[in-house]
Amino acid sequence: MHQEFTIPTRGQGLYEFTGSVRAWVAGSGLRDGLLTLFVRHTSCSLLIQENADPDVQTDLRAFFARLVPPSNHSSMAYLRHTYEGPDDMPAHIKAAMMPVSLSIPVTGGAPVLGTWQGIYLFEHRDAPHRRKVAAHLG
Repeated sequence: MHQEFTIPTRGQGLYEFTGSVRAWVAGSGLRDGLLTLFVRHTSCSLLIQENADPDVQTDLRAFFARLVPPSNHSSMAYLRHTYEGPDDMPAHIKAAMMPVSLSIPVTGGAPVLGTWQGIYLFEHRDAPHRRKVAAHLG
């Protein structure tokens, strides 16, 4: 069973789409199996992360911004791929460091997530995008 989720973003940040995934899995009729999610872009990532305290998302974004600053920052002067803007190559680096696919067990017609776990698209670009996440449930 296949599905594609479209996640609109407003720039860098974490965008939770757990509810959409739960609803699709619940409506699939599959009781037990494995859910695979794959983001179809090279400048964003997928994460399972805490969804109770929004400071977690704020801190994650701040950490990765500090770890991989924009290409116009002096520490990034070695980068060659800069013609798509100062956020582009750093976005590719972040996506290379974080997962672009997730595997989540499904039991009893629901994804097996912890109490405070949510499924997020982590947007690494500054501009708004419409990101596509392919899902397979089997």
